[in-house]
Amino acid sequence: MGRGGAISNMLLNNFRSLQYTSRSAAAAASASGSFLRHGMRFSTSVPNDPDTHDDFKPTNKLENSDITLKDIVEQDVKDNHVMIYMKGDPEQPRCGFSSLAVRVLSEYRVPIHSRNILEDPELKNAVKAFSMWPTFPQIFINGEFVGGSDIILNMHQNGELKEKIKATSSE
Repeated sequence: MGRGGAISNMLLNNFRSLQYTSRSAAAAASASGSFLRHGMRFSTSVPNDPDTHDDFKPTNKLENSDITLKDIVEQDVKDNHVMIYMKGDPEQPRCGFSSLAVRVLSEYRVPIHSRNILEDPELKNAVKAFSMWPTFPQIFINGEFVGGSDIILNMHQNGELKEKIKATSSE
């Protein structure tokens, strides 16, 4: 191993040690009720402090609109023959199941419309509530919830998906 490799390994090992130390500190902090490290207090929640400026408070993008996330999901499903809610996007899936779903759907050469659920946790919850399905990706064809990657793969293998997409594209 060259000198550069030794330095990289040393840095990587130090990083792993740092992660381990942070987890240990976090565990100790949760046991003691406070999280202080090197004299600094850390928090993962956003305080409801009245002195916090509005620019730093979390916002709901639809706050000043009559449109709800449920409305957006309903419109997506209604307006797009093939709609997939996934991690990432069809050009760059961010999980194996989303990648599999895109590969299967791409076999049919139909437009695939998508939304990245990683960009908005509230959208993710709205889609789950709409479909009553807990996992992603979620595929809708012609306004109907079909399922996830395992279901469409099975439908692809037994010919059902071809018929469903064929019916969709002929409408």
